[in-house]
Amino acid sequence: MNKIILDKKGIHEYQQNREPYLMVDFATEIIPGKSAKGYKDLTRDEWFFKVHWPNDPNMPGMLQIEALVQMCALSILSMPGNKGKVMYLTSANNLKFIKKIVPDSRLYIETEVKSFKRGIAICAGVGLVKKEIVCKADFNLILPEEIKKYNLKND
Repeated sequence: MNKIILDKKGIHEYQQNREPYLMVDFATEIIPGKSAKGYKDLTRDEWFFKVHWPNDPNMPGMLQIEALVQMCALSILSMPGNKGKVMYLTSANNLKFIKKIVPDSRLYIETEVKSFKRGIAICAGVGLVKKEIVCKADFNLILPEEIKKYNLKND
C-alpha cells in the first residue's frame, strides 16, 4: 500500500480535531490500516503549559495519550471511504508516562493498528522526545459508522 504524508491542512481533511485540541502537526508516514508516524511541536505558547503546572510546565498525560490516539486514527481514517469520519477512543491500557514533556520539545509519535475488524481497532503507540520513549499505551478505537453496518435488528 502507498504511504501517505500529511501536513496540518491534510490532517484536517482526514480527521475532525481542531486547534487547540489537535495534538498532531505533521504525519510523516501513514500506511492505511497499519500504522502512522509523525510529530507535534510543543511551543511555550501551548494552552496547557500555562495551566499544567505554571512553575513546572509539562504536557498532561492524557494529552500525551490523545496525541497517540489522534495519530493512530489517521491510519484508519486514511483507508478508502473513511476520510473525515469520526473515531472515538473506547479504552486505554498499559499507560506509561516515563519522562516529562516540557516546552520547546518535539514529540515524535509512532502508532500501530494491531487489528481492525468491524469498526473496532486495537492499537498501540509510543511517544518519543530526543529518541527516548516518554510515554506509551495500548488503546482501542471505534469507527461508529462502520459498526452500524453490523448491528442486527430483530423485528
